[in-house]
Amino acid sequence: MSEQEIKVTEKDGRAYKFARPFTYEDVTYEEIILDFGKLTGRDLIDCENELSSSGNLLSKEINQEYQALVVAKASNLHYQVIAALPAQDFIQVTKRAQRFLLRLV
Repeated sequence: MSEQEIKVTEKDGRAYKFARPFTYEDVTYEEIILDFGKLTGRDLIDCENELSSSGNLLSKEINQEYQALVVAKASNLHYQVIAALPAQDFIQVTKRAQRFLLRLV
């Protein structure tokens, strides 16, 4: 797959268009809206608590599982949907969460 094939488009910095339509449990997604600006401290604490309960203790800002939890909150999608994304799309959306989180530290 070439870089051109996996390029994404952004609308006002929040929309992520998947490289190809993605189907999870009979729902097809072509893009998701990542609204990190709507997140609250409670949202991030909930993500941290969920991460802690899984026993994953890596630094949150670089932990893909934590980033995926934040993406789920920011997109109003369930974590399982985010975790089931094709690898390339998963990497792209978790990188966005990482950039958001690193700006907070």
